[in-house]
Formats: sequence, C-alpha cells, structure tokens
Amino acid sequence: MARWCYRHRLVVLLLWLGALFGLGTASSQAGTNYADVFSLPDTDSATAYDLMEKAFPERAGDTDTVVWKVDEGSVRDASVRSRIEPALEEIGRMKGVGEVTDPYAERGAAQISRDGTIAYAQVTFTEQANAVPMELIEDVVDTAQAAEQDGLAVELGGQAIARTQEPPQGTAEAVGILAAAVVLFLAFGSLFAMLLPIVVAVAGVGTGMIATMLMSHVTDVPEVAPLLGSLIGLGVGIDYALFIVTRHRRGILRGMKPEEAAVTALNTSGRAVLFAGGTVCIALAGMLVMNMRFLDGVVVATSLTVVLSVLAAITLLPALLGLLGMRVLSRRQRARLAAAGPEPAETSGLAARWSAFVQRRPRPVVAMAVVVMAVLAIPVLSLRLGATDQGNHQESTTTRQAYDLLAEGFGPGFNGPLQVVVDGDAPAGLVEGIRSTEGVAQVAAVPPANGVTVIQVVPDTSPQSEETDALIDRLRDDVIPQSGAEAHVGGVTAVFKDFAAVTGDRLPYFVATIIALGFLLLLVAFRSLVVPLTAALMNLIAAAASFGVLVAIFQWGWGTELIGVGKEGPITSFLPVIMLSLLFGLSMDYQVFLVSRMHEEWVHTKDNARAVRVGLAETSRVINSAALIMICVFGAFVLSGDMEGAMAGIGLAAAVALDAFILRTALVPAAMHLLGRANWWLPDWMEKRLPHLAVEPAEEPAPAEAAPAGPSVTSVVHGFVLTADGEPVDGAAVTLLSKGGRQLDRVTSLADGSYIVSVPGPGTYLLAASAPAYGSRAAHVVVGDGPLVHDVELTGDEVDAVN
Repeated sequence: MARWCYRHRLVVLLLWLGALFGLGTASSQAGTNYADVFSLPDTDSATAYDLMEKAFPERAGDTDTVVWKVDEGSVRDASVRSRIEPALEEIGRMKGVGEVTDPYAERGAAQISRDGTIAYAQVTFTEQANAVPMELIEDVVDTAQAAEQDGLAVELGGQAIARTQEPPQGTAEAVGILAAAVVLFLAFGSLFAMLLPIVVAVAGVGTGMIATMLMSHVTDVPEVAPLLGSLIGLGVGIDYALFIVTRHRRGILRGMKPEEAAVTALNTSGRAVLFAGGTVCIALAGMLVMNMRFLDGVVVATSLTVVLSVLAAITLLPALLGLLGMRVLSRRQRARLAAAGPEPAETSGLAARWSAFVQRRPRPVVAMAVVVMAVLAIPVLSLRLGATDQGNHQESTTTRQAYDLLAEGFGPGFNGPLQVVVDGDAPAGLVEGIRSTEGVAQVAAVPPANGVTVIQVVPDTSPQSEETDALIDRLRDDVIPQSGAEAHVGGVTAVFKDFAAVTGDRLPYFVATIIALGFLLLLVAFRSLVVPLTAALMNLIAAAASFGVLVAIFQWGWGTELIGVGKEGPITSFLPVIMLSLLFGLSMDYQVFLVSRMHEEWVHTKDNARAVRVGLAETSRVINSAALIMICVFGAFVLSGDMEGAMAGIGLAAAVALDAFILRTALVPAAMHLLGRANWWLPDWMEKRLPHLAVEPAEEPAPAEAAPAGPSVTSVVHGFVLTADGEPVDGAAVTLLSKGGRQLDRVTSLADGSYIVSVPGPGTYLLAASAPAYGSRAAHVVVGDGPLVHDVELTGDEVDAVN
C-alpha cells in the first residue's frame, strides 16, 4: 500500500482533499448538536432529573443571570431602577429570549439581597446554551452592561454568557501546532520535512472533528469531546508522522532511493504506528467499562480522530513523501550526501553516551527516577473529585464576578442549589425537616406540577465544598427516610457528586481492564512476561505522578492564576477516566517504539546489555522529540478557555514529560539492565500457545540466485573498545578478517565504545581495532555457535601489527 500511495500521490491527495471539503460542506449545513448528558443510571440524582423533566417539560432553554450591585444606597433606589429596568425590558423583547424575571416585579423580592445592595434577574433563552446565536448573547451582554455607571456594577453569568469569554475557536490548536513546528524544524533542519507531520496531523484531526460534528446528530456527544479529540489527535498525529519521516530520512541518508526509503519506513515504523494507534483506541475503549453515557461520546470522538490520524500517516504521508522526493532532506544534508556518500549506520552522539551511562550506573539511575516520581505522586493522596463551575473562572471574567456577587448577596450555596424532588405531594414534615437540617440556608417548596413537587434547597456552603457533599448525604440517609416520603435529591451539584462516587467505585475495574489489555498486547508482541509487567508498573507510576501534578496545580492552586486557569477547586469527576485512557495509550506508544528496537537487537545477539543499550541509543532521540511535541500541543490547551480542557492539557503534558524523559529514557532501560536476560523470559508452554504478532516486518530471505558465494552470517562478535582506564573509544575502526587476511566485516565504534561485527560461521578469526590517538591492536577470536563478547583495549604507547 505504501508503494501504491507513493506512486499515485496525486490520486491520494485528491481523495483526502475531497474527504475534507465534502465532510466540511456537510457539517456546515447540518451544524452541531452536542449534548452533555451527565445523568447516571441507577443513581438518586438521575431519578430526580427524570422527575424534573416530567414536572417542567417546557423548561428547555438555558437560564442565565444578570447581577448588579451598588456601592452605596440600595438597588431599589430610583436612580438604579431607571437604568436597570429599561435594560431588562429591552433584553426581554429580543428574539430568542423567552422570559426575564424582574426583581422589581410583584414576586421578585427574593431576588434582592437582605442588605439591598445586590439583585439579580434571570434571562431564559428559548434554546440551550450551545444553540443560542452568539449575536444574541453579545446583545444581551452589551445591553445589560450599558446600564453600568459609577457606583453601579453589572455582571452576567451562565452557560450561554460563558461562550462570549471563550478565545477564538482553534486558538489552542494553532498555538500547539506553531510550537510543534518549531520543535520539528530544530529536529529536521528542513522546512518541507517540518511541514509533513503537521499537514498529516491537521488532515487527520480535521476529518475527525468534522465527522464528530456530524455524529452529534445521531448520538449523544458531549461538548468537551471534540476538544479532547483534537487534543489527542494532534498529539498522536504529529508523533506518528514524525516516527515515519525520521525513518524515511534515515534511509535516504544511508543510501536508499526515496521510494525504497518510504516503503521501508512504512513497513517498519508504519507497522509500529498501526500497533500504537490500535493500543490507543483499545485504551480509549476501556472507558466503556465505566458504563457512563457521558463517556460514550468521548470514546467515539477520540477514537475516530486517532483512527483517521493513523490512516493519514499510512496513506497521505507516503503520497507527500513522493511529492517531495529528496527535498525531505535539508540542502546541507543533500550536499553532504552527494559529496561524501551515505552515512554509517551506527548511532552516536548524546543519545549513545547517555545509553552507555545508564548501562554503567543502573542502580543510581533507578533510585533517582523512583525518588522523583514518588515525590511528584504525593499530592495524589489528597485527590478529590467534583465539578468545576464559573467560580473557577479567572477573576477578570464577568461570569466569575457574577458568581462572586451572588455568593456575597445570597450565600455561597446560592450558586449550586439542590432540588429535593417528590413524586406526588410533599409531606409537611419533609420541608420542616429539611429547613432544620444542619448546613441548609434556605428552603422553598414550588407548587406541585404534573404530579411532582420540587423543594429548592440552598446550602450554607459552596457547590464545591465538602460540607455540601455531606449535606446531600444527610438529606438522603436521614432526613428523607425519616419523613416517609419517596423523594430524591437532584441538581447539578448532586449530579456531579454521584458522578464522582460512581467514578471512584468503577475506576479500579477500568484500570484493571486497560492494564490487562496492554499486558496481553505486549506479551504477544515481544514474547516476554517481564516486559509487559514492567510496562504496566511504569504506567501506574506515570499516572500517579501526573495526577499529583494535576492536584498540586488545580486543587491546591499552585500557579493557577499564573497560567491563567482561574481559581483552584476539585478535579473534574470524569477527567481521571479520560486522562488514564489517553495516558495508557500514549505510554504504550513509547514502550512499543523503545522495546521493539531492543527486542530486534536481542533476537540477533541474545545479549541483553547490548539490546537495551542499542535500543535506547537509537530511539531515545525520536521519543524525546515526539514527547516535546506532545507537551507543546497539550500545554497549549490551557488557552482553550475550558477548565476541563486546561486540566486535561496540563495533566497529559506532565504525564508525557515524566513518561518520556524519566521513565522510558531512564527508569525502564536501567531496570532492564538490572533484570538481565530475565527481561525476555517466557515459559515454553506459553510460547507454543501464543499467537504471533510482529511489530517489525519479517526479514525476507534473499533469492537463491542472488545469494553470495561465501557462507551466510550465522553469528556476531560484539563488545566495547576501551582505553586502559576503561573509557570508551568513539570512532575506532573494528575489522574482522579471516585466517588468510580477507576482510569479512568492518564497523566504527559508537560513542559508548560499543561495536558489533558479523561472523559467517564458527571458527577462528582475526579481530583488529584501531584509532588515531591510540594506535591499533589485533587478536585471534574463537567463535562458537552463539554470539561472542570480546572487549578490545587500546593504549597510546603500543602498536600491534594487524597481521
């Protein structure tokens, strides 16, 4: 398929453009129909919600609030009323506004605070917040705030009003893409190569977002789903393309033709991308175990975006590589390739030196990494799930100001009232029992409607307070049973409390499910018990540390105002499920790319130390670059204007940073060095029964007529070239010769001094090593049926003749 896409690149490009424009046209005609369905089956708040719909089926529109406060006097003063009343009347006449409750009306006394300095009016639209035209919302805001004067402040709150404070759509995505472009340009040094992953990611995310918009008409898709879909889609889309482009460029630099390099890249890194994308989707599908309707739409949006991102990487990317040809390299690289020929296959530089250091000092590396992760995980012990509201917005926003004014004038619980819903008439003792309950500020029973009675309960404490949660428990466990009524406690605060409780109860099953699925995938892919066990443990460590960072910032308030995300509060109830799904999926990506290279080396040499060292040296740079891109993309979602989006962005950015820079490039390889050959142990009975799932392509045997005249390679000699002090020698020439002096293989040692030469079969050979500053040394080596480890020591004052 890669070769077909490469050769038919114009057809592939036209198909992708047609899909983008076709879906875009359809979505512009259909619009969106997002629905935040937070109700949970078999919960008290869900029953209350159903009864509320039965009692008030006509209350379909969003209700927002206009709040005003005077510095002196009373809101009842004629000077205040003369400015506020005309504004409210004008708002009430606007098309799309159903009702405006006026505190100056006959029954509006309760809408004025006891001290007379604060009042509010409720504006009920005819549509839900997402469906209210932005022009209407802006007219309401402008009309209300036009009534302000010295000593009279007017603020507005509500879901529709909050839309006016959102940054322009796509701001977070644009900033993330720009930051990723900078990282890609520094990594590649080529403008065209930098654009490739971005174009591929935008194509995948664009089609995914548009498809999600269309799907919102046939299933419940929450409003946060496209945000999360674009967040994960951009991250994995750019990263997957980065892995493939890196392999393609490496192939060209090592002498391959562009088409063959593209086919090889797709047949190697492309396979890993397919496997990694599948693991992400499996991790996301694990959310279905939670049995929460709200999460079903999130699974659909994010999984669809990941699938389309993978599809773009394996079809659109080879087509773009065909268009660019050699221009995927920078001018300097093309000139050097033409002048000096292909580059050697060995890896050198900082990555190789770090890999050698981890091999020499595995215990200190493990200890340091564990200490860092443990310290970062400490805050997770105080994790509290709940809901964010407009009290968490930045202080400068009108929604936050309105929230604070209502809390000041009518009590902190006014922003999150509870509804005690009774199927039938409420017993007289129920209202009195609620009124006398500790933590209740106000109680008001609404006249029965459609056989349902609703009792409005205003707590003494804010919606996010633990005391409010305790009040809900008292009402459910004590007050309502004592009254003998069949009543249920509902309202947004109760819904999120139930959501948090259900999440906490089901989270262990969810974590166990995605860990088990990941374990099985890695077990089949790498034929090892220890590797998947190590991956599962590392995923849990990464999750604990990243949630610790999340709690410190968003719950403890360390730097919330500094990064512009408003006031601290509990962690959103559904966020752990979503974050854990994404985190486990992304962690599996890095594990696959890292361990697949180690596994390949292990299969060839059966030397664990070399396998781990070479695997880390050759993959750490691309993993770190990919992680840096994801950090930029995820971190940019602080600018999304959505608290849940900011939490997910910061949490995932922290998780990726810790996973890539501490776990995958330090703790995992150091632990694998300590475990030795046990890393690759698998019982024989299990080996026979497990299906074969190869991440890397099988090596194709050469045709008989093309086979070389000499014997085939059956083993290797490998080790280190060292100085007398044990320091590695970088760039030493290592040559393997037959007894008659014929050269069989020649390589250059890496930065850590390691080398590996191919041996045609068992026997005695001459191994020579030389370096300009150390002279040369030669020795006979006897190779048996397996690999031979042989270290070479070079000194500056001794020269041995090779022959």
